[in-house]
Amino acid sequence: MNLIDIFRRSLRSLGSARARTLLTAFAIAVGAFALTMTLAATNGANNYASRVIKDNFDPSELIVSANQDLFSATDTSTPQEYSPNATSVVSQAGVNRQIDSLSDTDVNAIKAIPGVESVQTNTTLSVLYVTRDGERKYSATVQAYDSYKSPPLLAGSLAGTLAPNAAVLPEDFLSALGFRSPQEAIGKTIRITVQQKQDQSQLLSALLSGNSAAVLAGLRAPSQTVETKFVIAAVSQKPSVLVQPGAELYITLAPRAVATLADTATRGTDSYHKYLTVYAKVTDGTNPAKLAAVQAKVKKLGYGAQSVVDTQKTITQIITILQGIVLVFGLIAIVASIFGVVNTMYISVLQRTREIGLMKALGMRKRTITLLFLLEAGLLGLLGGLIGALAGITIGVALNPTISRLLSIGDARILAFHATQIIGLLVILTVIAMMAGILPARKAAQLDPIEALRTE
Repeated sequence: MNLIDIFRRSLRSLGSARARTLLTAFAIAVGAFALTMTLAATNGANNYASRVIKDNFDPSELIVSANQDLFSATDTSTPQEYSPNATSVVSQAGVNRQIDSLSDTDVNAIKAIPGVESVQTNTTLSVLYVTRDGERKYSATVQAYDSYKSPPLLAGSLAGTLAPNAAVLPEDFLSALGFRSPQEAIGKTIRITVQQKQDQSQLLSALLSGNSAAVLAGLRAPSQTVETKFVIAAVSQKPSVLVQPGAELYITLAPRAVATLADTATRGTDSYHKYLTVYAKVTDGTNPAKLAAVQAKVKKLGYGAQSVVDTQKTITQIITILQGIVLVFGLIAIVASIFGVVNTMYISVLQRTREIGLMKALGMRKRTITLLFLLEAGLLGLLGGLIGALAGITIGVALNPTISRLLSIGDARILAFHATQIIGLLVILTVIAMMAGILPARKAAQLDPIEALRTE
């Protein structure tokens, strides 16, 4: 009996017990479905993360901080030493920790590093309010525009450098400021107001000198506000919740405009000209070797430095951990289905004992009988894999547009199916099923033909 005949007989045997075959295949399909969806979700998440990083970060830049603690976990189980340069307090696992900031001296030191082309400060500022004529006042946060970024726009355009008096208004501010459409907002003027904080040095001097009248006058003095007008150049679309929750409330201004507002708000305070991070652009930084060399020089000076590649690795690590958790459940389903295959094949051997005895009496060799049952087991695994994979692909393709709309990720697809992965999964399931059928196949091959023919 040749291989084709053995294959045909295996198909006939499975077909003669359709109910048992389908039930076993469905058990395998559960695991195949889980693995298919997990692989697709991992592919989609990695693709989307790469796309977000590509659209928002310059690969030739390094994100530089005062020390490496910003990019690594900090032990907060022990008291943290006070630092006069700390301007931010970040909560980590419910415990506050200090983050050192960079000063103008640090910025100049970074600029002087060989290979650093330019340094741009990273400033995000909570302003007192934003408004326009005839509308209410709203709290807001402003951030600096980076020409490398390409946010999706609902109206207007961004080409090159943003003008000093221009602003990019988030979609969620349209109705609040009385605009009926994104197009209506283009060219209109908004007013952003910052609060000048009191000069702490003067208040401290009065306190040390014992001038209580000056201290009381300083405490009672009303805070000064400075209002700046900006023209709306574009309206940005609400970003995905996967990227920056709440980022839709960030008004984007030219870097110089943000720096001016920050100087106004922080003059006379410890936060004046202090930066949590800065962007150091590396000459020919798209060359990984040159970027890594400059990164090493920055770290040698005691600063923290992270590249786009490092950021992507961090995101990929998180995705990999989540993938592993889901894969465990899929593998548990596969392991459970293996016992189903073993049980099905043992029942098949018992029910076909006389048939096996007749085949052996007619001269069929043990090796051929073993192969016959191994092929049946493999076909069970292949059938279950096909059912699970096709179900996953069908459901995934149908749900992709809805998921993309709910997560506000545009035309990106969070479930990405790769043919090579699906084929590899089917091959693995087929092999696993054949391995599960080894014991029943050996039992069939070792049956005594005379005893088998006597079986009722």
